[in-house]
Amino acid sequence: MSLGRQGSLLDDEQSAYRPLADRLRPQNLSQFVGQSHLLADSAPLRQAIEKGHLHSMVFWGPPGSGKTTLARLLAAHCDAQFLSLSAVMSGVREIREAVREAKAERQSGGRQTLLFVDEVHRFNKSQQDAFLPHLEDGTLFFVGATTENPSFELNNALLSRLRTYLLKPLEQEALLAVIERALSEKAGLAERRVLISAELRLRLVQASDGDARRLLNLLELVSDMAQPSESGVLIDAEVVMQVTRESLRRFDNKGDLFYEQISALHKAVRGSSPDGALYWFCRMLDGGCDPLYIARRVVRMASEEIGNADPRALPLALDAWQVYERLGSPEGELALAQAVVYLACAAKSNAVYKAFNEALADVKTHSSLEVPMALRNAPTDLMKEMGFSEGYRYAHNEVDGFAAGACYFPDGLSEREYYQPVERGLEIKIAEKIRRLRAKNRQQRQQEELK
Repeated sequence: MSLGRQGSLLDDEQSAYRPLADRLRPQNLSQFVGQSHLLADSAPLRQAIEKGHLHSMVFWGPPGSGKTTLARLLAAHCDAQFLSLSAVMSGVREIREAVREAKAERQSGGRQTLLFVDEVHRFNKSQQDAFLPHLEDGTLFFVGATTENPSFELNNALLSRLRTYLLKPLEQEALLAVIERALSEKAGLAERRVLISAELRLRLVQASDGDARRLLNLLELVSDMAQPSESGVLIDAEVVMQVTRESLRRFDNKGDLFYEQISALHKAVRGSSPDGALYWFCRMLDGGCDPLYIARRVVRMASEEIGNADPRALPLALDAWQVYERLGSPEGELALAQAVVYLACAAKSNAVYKAFNEALADVKTHSSLEVPMALRNAPTDLMKEMGFSEGYRYAHNEVDGFAAGACYFPDGLSEREYYQPVERGLEIKIAEKIRRLRAKNRQQRQQEELK
């Protein structure tokens, strides 16, 4: 088993075989681009790096945002031994070996050890717990890197001992600076004299979607595909288009971005923004989301957000789901788009959603209350003799088809009014009827109490 260690940052014999992104890994803070909210002069992380004050932390951010590089820079500035593990490839045995090396280093030279754990969210509970005693006794400083929300993926015991830093996707200006450095430095593409126009640089930046590693991989690929000439390697539009044609925006199926984007779609529908809803719908399709997953969520939105304010929304959402199953992509996606737009424009009501949750809470709170005898069916003579269905008032035989004053709740549970229709869409009329019927109930019960 071998652990990654802080070594020479450029090896002349092997540099030609290393990816461009690795060769151009920043060696100091002046070369690092982006994350200004963390690395401004007064920012806590910048102060920690400059002063050499190590503390355990977790870097949470998308791929290519600089998590590994920041960990290496922190170790270098603090003159600490740098050890690295990948949670994908390692287990408790590797953790123990890292701890052993950290203890040996401290005993021999007194240096601190920074243990970097990439994809730390892949470690299970027991593996995460293995770090705890060694953080407590100062054997090592822990720096984790994750693309997933630490609140959900890390144990509370470990998370409470770490400071969380949120890294953001790199912005256009920072990514253009990455290209400029790649073209101008010897470790990059300077010796090959790679030439690329400002327009095509921007195209690569857009295709990289905030990921510096992805950007450098794309740049290296197009430079390898371009035809060399006497003046250098000129990258043309055809090569760039060929490489970036299938480039997808960040999505990370079933990860944080997945749930963030479906949340944005749902909120845009709730907020009656057909344009915003269409944007997030297309973002999810473009990122590779299964359209059937979106179809299921659209059906949920129809019940949760529109409800009886526009009962047409639910069958329309179901129809769109069925159309997609029959036609597939891309034809079926238009039906889903139609449903998304309709739901966003429809009158909104969560009255049924709220009423359902309130009724469910009552059911869970109270014991198994008996069904009143009047509400029980009596298909046999014996059941009739025992009083089943006695006192039941058949609504169709009542004035206006309504048995005023009848109670449909079990004994021991007072009358509830869960459903409160809103003054929007069809629920305006529903609300008028409900108010009228509830008033009749109250009047009838008051009269019965006076008898």
